[in-house]
Amino acid sequence: MDLFNQTNLFSTKEVRKTTFDLPGADITLFENFFSIEESNKLYKSLLHNTPWQQEQISIHGKLVDYPRLTAWYGDVDKDIKYTNTKSKMHLWNNDLLFIKERIEKEVDIKFTRCLLNYYRDGKDSVDWHQDYKGEQRKNTVIGSVTFGATRPFQLKHISRTDLKRVDIPLANGSLLLMQGATQENWKHKIPKTKKHILPRINLTFRWIA
Repeated sequence: MDLFNQTNLFSTKEVRKTTFDLPGADITLFENFFSIEESNKLYKSLLHNTPWQQEQISIHGKLVDYPRLTAWYGDVDKDIKYTNTKSKMHLWNNDLLFIKERIEKEVDIKFTRCLLNYYRDGKDSVDWHQDYKGEQRKNTVIGSVTFGATRPFQLKHISRTDLKRVDIPLANGSLLLMQGATQENWKHKIPKTKKHILPRINLTFRWIA
């Protein structure tokens, strides 16, 4: 049984691929990329076996908790500097290698790192941002995998006000691929909600040319 999408019990189990026609972006959604059984098993394993960290950011001289828990994994075991925080890079584990290899068959890319985000409830979120920095944004690949509750993934163009905001629901077992110049031209966020919502684990696999 699908613990997170009970209303979809009678929907197809086939992978459904949707490509979004957005200027300056290359975005594809794969629904049911992982089966219900795989997704629920991986969610439970990642939830209990990940060394979740409460990162903080300095705002006006005051340390504030990120509204989510995080963990970094990758090819090398060393400290990395990302945004305003310093996080330990953990070596890949079996769960992440299984997920990583499945995605790499789709995009023919070898990912070098992964950020795990644990959204505990509707109050956990991530504000508008672009992944990577500067010239790196011109040619990137990000594979975003969701296990757990469905949350809306919102996109808005960085300069074109004539383009409407795009909302993509990311459900249990889905894969969202963002490639090319997507990060250069579009911001994205996971908004807060006052609705009662179950937890969600999101994994963003990253690669830099």
